[in-house]
Amino acid sequence: MELDKEELLVELTSWSRLELIDWLCWNDKNGIYRDDESLSEVGVILDKEIAIEIMSRQILEV
Repeated sequence: MELDKEELLVELTSWSRLELIDWLCWNDKNGIYRDDESLSEVGVILDKEIAIEIMSRQILEV
């Protein structure tokens, strides 16, 4: 990853919620990110801010 944490957050903020969810599903096939799965498993959908937090963590941990 060529971006530092701040640059990464700026970039991810420009993504749509659905783009973030698509990336999360691609990166973590066992995760629960799509609205229908999220609603049935945890009762709420994944909002954009939480998606950004999860995605940043996954990228920066590598």
